[in-house]
Amino acid sequence: MWNNHQALTLLSRSLITSVVIATLYVISIRLTKPPFFPLQRIDIHAVKEAGSGHDELLNVTREQIGHITKSEIKGNFLSVNLTEVREAFVKLPWVRDARVTRRWPDGLDVVLEEHHALAYWGSHALVNTYGEVFRVTVNRELPVFTGPKEASAKEVTQNYRRFNQILLPLHQSIADITLTPRYAWRIRLNTGTLLELGRDEIEERLTRYVAVYNHSIARFNQEGPLAYVDLRHPNGFAIRAPGVMQHAPRKSGSKRET
Repeated sequence: MWNNHQALTLLSRSLITSVVIATLYVISIRLTKPPFFPLQRIDIHAVKEAGSGHDELLNVTREQIGHITKSEIKGNFLSVNLTEVREAFVKLPWVRDARVTRRWPDGLDVVLEEHHALAYWGSHALVNTYGEVFRVTVNRELPVFTGPKEASAKEVTQNYRRFNQILLPLHQSIADITLTPRYAWRIRLNTGTLLELGRDEIEERLTRYVAVYNHSIARFNQEGPLAYVDLRHPNGFAIRAPGVMQHAPRKSGSKRET
């Protein structure tokens, strides 16, 4: 072998290549540790909410951001774990989602999407504009959503928007909306009136209420808002005015929700 120049040349090249690879590996490992490539900038941005006209954080505080940047972001520009950084921000109560990327040569870009509270979910949580339940403590004037389970929040949110659109001609809006365990719908208006919609043809029933309100139902509204309107009857409504009970034609039979 020692007299075989080709074999010696191949062996020497292999050894040199191995040494170069090992050296580069050691250098790359060293460069991923401080003090090389230190993180100098962490830029925090907010997702701009459609139609809001602003892209500032409304509920995430500087103190919360400072705590995460000091205690949760470890390593330098090359070694920092972007997944761990994202998870740390998502744990903040008001953060719905976060996106973290590197910005060469020494920074991170963090884009935060906040929850935007649409309503209370019962007495213990909030619902965001996507119909998702999240938990923070607030003191705001918001409608109240109620449902048999948290997974119902998306459906309640969708119907809340549809029902409010139907009520627009009356300049009335929903203060409370409930989906019962039997999947019947009930809404309380900002006037205080409770509307019983039932389970079937709920949009049609509410549309009929709006259509006849001004020339029929409103006549019973002389001394204050109606207390209750039952829209589940095919040929009329059952109403209750303050101190007076009035009945429109109703279908005989069981009183089950429809």
